[in-house]
Amino acid sequence: MDAQVVRNSSPPSHVGIHIMRAAIRLLAVFVVFLGSLFVWFMMPYQHISQIWRRQIRQKTNTSTYLGSEGSNIVMFTFPILFLALLGCVFLHLGKKLNDYKMEGAWHVQSTESQQQQWHKESVCRMEKAYAGKGPLGIVSGIELAFFIMFIALLIWSFSTYLHNSFANITPKSAAKNHEKIWESKLDSAALRLGLVGNICLAFLFFPVARGSSILALFGLTSEGSIKYHIWLGHLVMLLFTAHGLCYIIYWVATGQISEMVQWDKTGISNIAGELSLLFGLIMWATAIPRIRRKIFELFFYTHYLYILFMIFFILHVGIFLQSGTRARLICSRVLPCETLELNFAKSPGLKYNPTSVMFINVPSISKMQWHPFTVTSNSSLEPEKISVVIKAEGSWTKKLYQMVSTPSPTDRIEVAVEGPYGPDSTHFLRHDTLVMVSGGSGITPFISIIRELLLMSTAFKCRVPKVVLICAFKSSLDLTMLDLILPMSSTSIEISNLELQIEAYVTRETEPKTDGSKP
Repeated sequence: MDAQVVRNSSPPSHVGIHIMRAAIRLLAVFVVFLGSLFVWFMMPYQHISQIWRRQIRQKTNTSTYLGSEGSNIVMFTFPILFLALLGCVFLHLGKKLNDYKMEGAWHVQSTESQQQQWHKESVCRMEKAYAGKGPLGIVSGIELAFFIMFIALLIWSFSTYLHNSFANITPKSAAKNHEKIWESKLDSAALRLGLVGNICLAFLFFPVARGSSILALFGLTSEGSIKYHIWLGHLVMLLFTAHGLCYIIYWVATGQISEMVQWDKTGISNIAGELSLLFGLIMWATAIPRIRRKIFELFFYTHYLYILFMIFFILHVGIFLQSGTRARLICSRVLPCETLELNFAKSPGLKYNPTSVMFINVPSISKMQWHPFTVTSNSSLEPEKISVVIKAEGSWTKKLYQMVSTPSPTDRIEVAVEGPYGPDSTHFLRHDTLVMVSGGSGITPFISIIRELLLMSTAFKCRVPKVVLICAFKSSLDLTMLDLILPMSSTSIEISNLELQIEAYVTRETEPKTDGSKP
């Protein structure tokens, strides 16, 4: 009886799993996947895609983690990550389904409906009916249909891009750039070939991702999907090669052949694109079927060049990974204790909490070194600038101090920043009294807290904790760091609203002698 009870109670569980897997697959195919294709389809319509980007940028440009690339990440990266997550859930449910089979709790043939059987048979008939051998290899009807639709997407994107860009090219606009009309159109066509190539590149690595949850979600395997990788690889290299050749012809025709050796610090880096194309051409040549079959090891090892291909491709298309965000240094304050306060311009919409940290890179000192510094400014109190305090103690900070404290009239310091990164909340506001103990430049996190309390007590008339700041410094000159507690533009700040007690100690100097004191 017990065994019979288990057998009778198990089927509802596996039926529920079947329903959940079907729902996940429908969500993945009809909402996420087709939705992403719709985004690609609408991208050539600049007036529509710009509306989407503008709305997304309003939400992401002020984000600490997404920044200026937020719209691209939301539109193209998040859907793929969501698909991968759905695939993981789909595989987990499939494992539970297999566990039921292994336990013998139910039998597939007895529970499978006639509709499911008919669906499987119809799919098989469709695949067999249209299977054939040609330039694409052996393909099914479904594969051929998707291939034709993908080619249609590429043709549609390229033609729409050209139509929209050519409409803005006139004899007047070409003459303004000292170009002929055909040269301006060639420049535009070369760029659009690269954009269409990016569509193919976006899908290039999915078919060969071993153990991919996305492939499993669509009923595919990495072994059976290699042909999709081959198709996409040919399209990528065909479009990127045409993209590069068109630009070379354009540079020769316009007398800008020197552009081939340009590596700009911002925007497009031409040398990086040429190197990426070179590595791609080597892989493409060794992937010719005859070479791949006869000299497989040559094909296999040269395909590791995909690492360099992708690295230089990323460096070619933009500076998102090449460097941090360039910041404009609007002013600085130099203290006698060899300490700097650097003030950078920021968007008023950028918000951060006290004790946040910002990473700073000064390429003229070192292109590789990024150093974290505590943000001392308050995003609401000082909406258009963000400040950090740097004490000259190490070699990097001493070089920066020398650059700022002895500026040349013609010099301009180029700075890249990343962040700020900080806590999600301000827990210190719930206490009645804050006792903060610091040593030397360690006072900077407490400066940001004090400025936050000043804002809360002045602008919002909130009850704030009493503050006791105990700080120790090596020399009396270091006491000037206390001047940083208040921002330079402190006209609207009422310090009297905050109960602040400061106890400062100098540890490396002897107390000056007074008249009448014993030696």
